[in-house]
Amino acid sequence: MEHCFSVASDATGTPLVALHPEALQSWLERQTQNTRDWVGHNEFKARPGQILALPGDRGEIARVLVGMESEGPSWHLASAPGKLPAGVYTLESDWSQAQASKAAIGWGLAGYRFERYLKPKNHHVRLSLAGWPFQDVALITHTVEAVALVRDLINTPAEDMMPEHLAVVCEELAQHFGGEFTQIVGDKLLKENYPAIHRVGRASAHEPRCLDLRWGDPQHPLVTLVGKGVCFDSGGLDLKPSKGMRQMKKDMGGAAHVLGLARLIMAQHLPVRLRVLIGAVENAIGSQAFRPGDVIPTRGGLSVEVDNTDAEGRLVLCDLLTEACAEKPDLILDFATLTGAARIAVGTEIAAYFTDDDALADSLLAHSMANDDPVWRLPLHNPYRHMLDSDIADIANSSGSGYAGAITAGLFLKAFVPQEQLWAHFDVMAYNTRSRPGRPKGGEAMGIRAAYAMLEARYPR
Repeated sequence: MEHCFSVASDATGTPLVALHPEALQSWLERQTQNTRDWVGHNEFKARPGQILALPGDRGEIARVLVGMESEGPSWHLASAPGKLPAGVYTLESDWSQAQASKAAIGWGLAGYRFERYLKPKNHHVRLSLAGWPFQDVALITHTVEAVALVRDLINTPAEDMMPEHLAVVCEELAQHFGGEFTQIVGDKLLKENYPAIHRVGRASAHEPRCLDLRWGDPQHPLVTLVGKGVCFDSGGLDLKPSKGMRQMKKDMGGAAHVLGLARLIMAQHLPVRLRVLIGAVENAIGSQAFRPGDVIPTRGGLSVEVDNTDAEGRLVLCDLLTEACAEKPDLILDFATLTGAARIAVGTEIAAYFTDDDALADSLLAHSMANDDPVWRLPLHNPYRHMLDSDIADIANSSGSGYAGAITAGLFLKAFVPQEQLWAHFDVMAYNTRSRPGRPKGGEAMGIRAAYAMLEARYPR
């Protein structure tokens, strides 16, 4: 993230002063009359996103005032990079180091650009981290890089982000951090007993895959991340309307999330033994497409009646969860763009999550609030399990009732996770439908900063 930060030990820059409107007057009282006059003449009120350069004695920019964003420390400076002239800036504030680090992460996230298909542009607005604690600089830069990876993967059109492309990303991550990568491809999924993954992806010209990344000390606690990697979702034979299909390149958002989180875990050398499992498929239409009414076997031994082919993500995840649980890890986290019902419940800007463990739920929520990364718990309400009853199979893949869709999806997954296994399921939008400071429209990482902070607290060095 060299275009966002300057980390050279001797890096200096123009002081950046972030102010709330209510703090502006007290700040002005400590300034010269010339400064007060300049601020008054330019009608600077420290409104969110407002910028004012203060001239020096030689006409240079001596200092820049920034109206702070009010959503939380992570976004205090996020409106600034897109409005400041080229240069290096240093933060001048009375914030704690923790607050400053969060603001620096927001600065970095605001510097994100997806330019794979555009003529490159030069971005020369950087925040100096000279003199900051090494561990804070590492966390800031690694977090921004992890979120950028998630955004890049989701923003990439499906033709360039099919199962084989996701495999390349996994392999490159494993090589970069000294991990191991294996994959099971095409009909070998049947031989290795991943029948549900195979059934969902077999109609595509892009062979379905189970991607498996391992990293870390075998003596450390095992943490397994599971991701839904539906690289494009047509809905299958239960075809989506054009409006619903338009952004389905993002249906591999769960896979993007676990890869971003894995990158952050490995870059930070978290003392865990990490495993990442991704079901990478395209839900396509063809002579091999699975059908409503089909009964599908699963790795866990349960038979699944297909109520709707557009509820395919949970079919991919159920095989992965069975494999993940077989090793009895200390913790399993899965991420998926699973249901529109979760968006109805919490909207597009909050990640819904499910777990039966109250301590885990409380920890995720606390770290979510501390890191301005909103998540909200929904219940795994067992009485709704009857909505997934089937007359001819052990379970149906969706309910025809139209009610509690996110919960019944979570209950479907729960059927493949033993009661004693610590597990949380994230149902994410993975996409910003509007641009906000630090959060441009397009692919987005939702909940991984909260999840990483939870893991860091759970597995201290």
